[in-house]
Amino acid sequence: MTEIISVRFKSGGKEYYFDPKGIQVHVGDAVIIETAKGLEFGVCSKANTQVEDDQVVQPLRPLVRLANERDLAAIEHNREREKTALQVCQEKIAEHGLDMKLTRCECSFDGNKLLFFFTSEGRVDFRALVKDLAATFHSRIELRQIGVRDESKLLGGLGICGRPFCCNAFLEQFQPVSIKMAKTQGLSLNPAKISGACGRLMCCLKYEQDAYEDAVKRLPKNDSFVETPDGVGTVSGVNFLRETVKVRLEEAPETPQTYIGEEIKVVRSGKGRRPEGYVAPPREELEKLRKVTPRLEAKQERDLTGSINDALSSMEGERRERRPRQSPRPRQEPKPRQEAPKEPKQEGAPKEQQKPQGQGRSRRRRRRSGGGAKPKDGENKG
Repeated sequence: MTEIISVRFKSGGKEYYFDPKGIQVHVGDAVIIETAKGLEFGVCSKANTQVEDDQVVQPLRPLVRLANERDLAAIEHNREREKTALQVCQEKIAEHGLDMKLTRCECSFDGNKLLFFFTSEGRVDFRALVKDLAATFHSRIELRQIGVRDESKLLGGLGICGRPFCCNAFLEQFQPVSIKMAKTQGLSLNPAKISGACGRLMCCLKYEQDAYEDAVKRLPKNDSFVETPDGVGTVSGVNFLRETVKVRLEEAPETPQTYIGEEIKVVRSGKGRRPEGYVAPPREELEKLRKVTPRLEAKQERDLTGSINDALSSMEGERRERRPRQSPRPRQEPKPRQEAPKEPKQEGAPKEQQKPQGQGRSRRRRRRSGGGAKPKDGENKG
């Protein structure tokens, strides 16, 4: 067994094993590592771990030290230098009229080397450019041509799924992807839908390819003549994701039926008509192919429905108990209605106080006719 730590030099880059030299390192710690190019700055991605000897390529490069404040300050200075060098290099490329697209600049930890990445459709003669850059920065200059997929890995971004590029996030190496994978998975062959930002086929086509290949082996092909629990027919469609098969039965070809893959028995695979001399098995034999659970009896359905209703009612009761209870308002009783006291009838009142009949009517008649109106000022009362 060998004790190692795993270190990444770039975000989403490949992991490398190093000898910790007895130093305890935690995930996320910044470290200074001795490499073939000299001292480099990296981040620990796996703490001290014991691995088998056959998994390690000897001799292991050692860990120099954990990064201190001075090392972090040097890293910040190198980042600022990379931005300046990238701008100057773009200006030099325009001066020399070179057909190349500058992608990224990296500065070594000790600051003695500048590495420029660029893309181009063909070969580029950049010897004069290297001389100008070396005279400007007084450092070793290296230009490296990369492909469009490597460009996306360096720059990063968001894919059509809304997530960061897989190559920039976690993919250590590019996997070969072909158009055959899109055909196997039943995807649209429109390049705009199956291509990534780099213009190449999306790397995620490789993720589920093994599952689709396994499903292709177990499910029948289109236009195959098959037996189903409801009769014989021809396969009109296959859904590899759900592992279901759509079949046009001979008895009712206008209404295709959908079955799971285990309910299908292939008689003739691929394009072909009904085999000559073929006799369909009896309906009882075909019914044995059905894997779906038969429908419950009426009593079992009622019991299941009752248990579901009981569970829902108990959940509703718990929900009501969780609600804060408000103190009930005191009920106000209606006040008794007060009736006006009735005046007692005076019996035997004197005749002078009693109004003669017809007196009230005569006064109302006078008011309506205007006979009882008062005279105006200046008019004779008489």
